Amino acid sequence: MTTKTIFIAGAGGIGQAAALILCEYNSIMDVTIYLGDINENALHNSRTFVIHGCSHEAEVHTVLMPKSGSSAELDDVLTKCDVILDCLPGSQAPRMAKLALDNRCHYANLTEYVQETNDIMELSKGADTAFVLQTGLAPGFINVLACQLYNKFKAEYDNDTLDQMTMKVGAVTPHALAPHYYAFTWSPIGVATEYLKDAVVVKDYKTLNIPALSGRETLYINGKEYEDNFTSGGAADLPSAFEGKIKDLDYKTLRLPGHYEWVDSILKEIPEGNDRIDTLEKTMLDQVPSVEDDIVVVYASVTGKDSNGRLRKIEKAYEVAPSKVGNKYLRAIQSTTAAPLCEMARMMIEKNWKGTILQSQIDPESFMNGPYVSAIYKD
Repeated sequence: MTTKTIFIAGAGGIGQAAALILCEYNSIMDVTIYLGDINENALHNSRTFVIHGCSHEAEVHTVLMPKSGSSAELDDVLTKCDVILDCLPGSQAPRMAKLALDNRCHYANLTEYVQETNDIMELSKGADTAFVLQTGLAPGFINVLACQLYNKFKAEYDNDTLDQMTMKVGAVTPHALAPHYYAFTWSPIGVATEYLKDAVVVKDYKTLNIPALSGRETLYINGKEYEDNFTSGGAADLPSAFEGKIKDLDYKTLRLPGHYEWVDSILKEIPEGNDRIDTLEKTMLDQVPSVEDDIVVVYASVTGKDSNGRLRKIEKAYEVAPSKVGNKYLRAIQSTTAAPLCEMARMMIEKNWKGTILQSQIDPESFMNGPYVSAIYKD
């Protein structure tokens, strides 16, 4: 088995989870890992986490990254790498994609940021390596799951024009108290951003931008009560891919009942302006705790009529708790985000893809049955 060299940009929770998953399951793909970050302590802690977490010997190195551009040390490492997995904040995505292009590396990222995604799509036109965009949990896994259900509906009911496709994901906690009914299990700035930037949906077969948090509803998944609401980014490229084929398509974020009412009350006190996201983040951080104990809930469905005109629905739900990988437990948000990223590393290398790859273009069966994804997402 040939060893592949993978650079993981960002030594936070998702970066170290991806490193541990890749190292632990080395029978799938033997890897040498380089962790990159601007913080030496983060690099040291993440490398220690992976080395001690892996049940066998793992080759993990660290690289101190500059805050912008590149450096001689970083350039030297990237010339050896097959893949860059970008776990940095979304604003850094075009920078890392350019480094991948310059060093002929495959590239995959997690960000839901729209403009940065568009920039990379332009950058990667005609590239000799693959650029898989928005491939974490949401966007990412949830979109491929929805495409899998769409394909299944077509095959079973001989109809490819559907009434509805829904995608819902939430990272929640077993315990949540008033007034916010929430606790942070991942990036606070990510939460604030998705609550305030527009969501992209399909309504009456046409793609539209609608305000985030403008469609709160109550629902039950596996017998448990949740509420959902429109948020930005989670639909990836599916609105444009299915425009004209599906009447209504949307992505919503799941929360425990009472949370969105509290958010609405907070937003009423924050004036409009360019710093509204930052203000919401700060306000939430002042009142909402961060916790380690989490559960990720995933739900997707497609609805339409069969060849006899009868209304049908195909749906799938996952409830993922913290997962033990090697000697460590990964929080649910870590494993469910990192596993799709690792799967993309494998698929890019094995399939030798080139250019931009969006979520609607990924083969659902190869992805959903892939070894990294199936190790975390279990029926």
